Amino acid sequence: MPLTSALIAVATLVAVAIVAGAVWRLRDGRRRDGADAIDLTGLGVHEGRIALVQFSTETCTRCPQVRRMLQSIASARSVDHVEVDLTHSPDLARRHHVLSTPTTFLVGTDATLVARFNGVPRRADLEAALSELPALQEAS
Repeated sequence: MPLTSALIAVATLVAVAIVAGAVWRLRDGRRRDGADAIDLTGLGVHEGRIALVQFSTETCTRCPQVRRMLQSIASARSVDHVEVDLTHSPDLARRHHVLSTPTTFLVGTDATLVARFNGVPRRADLEAALSELPALQEAS
């Protein structure tokens, strides 16, 4: 009987891990909208400019891929791309509730958090979020 209980416990843990992993994968890179004012101190963002803020760390394996994508989008759309290395600024991670890297913020001209992407953002979602900004609609 004890062996059966142990097998049931292991099977339950494996099932929970699979479900948790599936949920995590579905949420990775998804856009979450915001409209909250953001404290730009320490981020290197210029007020009055739209910015893509990438939070990364030295050990992040997916961050270079995100950096290249954000730089490409930023140059095509004439917006700023700022990368913040949380290895040297853990206080910024706490202040902005960044629990994993890469994390990307889309910051509007009025210093509001327009959208947040945890993980590798989907390019189409990022482009759509940028297209919705009034400042970029007027420039088109």
